[in-house]
Amino acid sequence: MEPVLKLDNVTKRYGARSALSSVSFEVGPGKIIGLLGSNGSGKTTLMKLAAGLLRPTSGSLSVCGLPVGVYSKAYTAFMPDQPLTESWMKVRDAVAFSRDFYPDFDESKARDMLSFMQLSPGDKIVSLSKGMNERLQLTLTLSRNAKLYLLDEPIGGVDPVAREKILDAIVQYYHEESSLIISTHLVRDIERIFDEVVFIKDGTVVLHEQVDDIRMKHGKGVDEMFKEVYAE
Repeated sequence: MEPVLKLDNVTKRYGARSALSSVSFEVGPGKIIGLLGSNGSGKTTLMKLAAGLLRPTSGSLSVCGLPVGVYSKAYTAFMPDQPLTESWMKVRDAVAFSRDFYPDFDESKARDMLSFMQLSPGDKIVSLSKGMNERLQLTLTLSRNAKLYLLDEPIGGVDPVAREKILDAIVQYYHEESSLIISTHLVRDIERIFDEVVFIKDGTVVLHEQVDDIRMKHGKGVDEMFKEVYAE
C-alpha cells in the first residue's frame, strides 16, 4: 500500500545551521501520528516541508506518490501554529473563505464541527479565546477532505478543557483513510490518540514506533519514553 507521506533522506539547512539531517520515514493511511520533540528539535520545519511551504536542501518528500509541491497541496491540509484567519472576520467569514479557497472543503462537516466545538457563526474572531481560536482553526483544517492532515502544536497554550475538546474532535472528524500528523511537546495530554510516534531530536529521527509496540517492548507509555529520550 502506497504511503500517504514519504520522506527520503531529507535535510534542511538555514545557512550554516542544520534544522533537519537525513530524515527518512513513511506514514501509511489510517494513522494518527505524533511528531514529538522539544522546542527547536525540527518539528515545525518538517511540517512545513511536508506541507510544501519549504523546500528541502537535499532529499525528497512525496504525498500519495506525488513529489511535494504544487500538486501535492491538493491532498494536504495544514494547520500552522499561527492562525490563518484575518482579524476582521467572523467565524462564518472564515468558513466562507475556506469554502471558496479549497475545492475539497466540506461546508456541512464544518457546520457539524462548529456545533461540536460550541462556536457560533456570528462570533468575531478577535473576541475568541486562544482555546476557541484553536477549535476554529482545527475545524477549518479537518473540514477539508484531504489525504494528509498536518497539525502543528494544536493544543499549545490552551487550557485542559479545550485540549480534551480538541482531541475528541480530532478522533471524531478525521478521515480514517487519511493520515494525520500532530506535532507537539505536550505528550502526556495527547498520547491517548496516537497510533504511532516519531521522536525527533536535534533534527534527526531517534525513534519511530507504534504506540502498542512501545508499551509491549519497553513496558512504558509514550510520555515516559519521551522523558527518557530527551533527558539524555
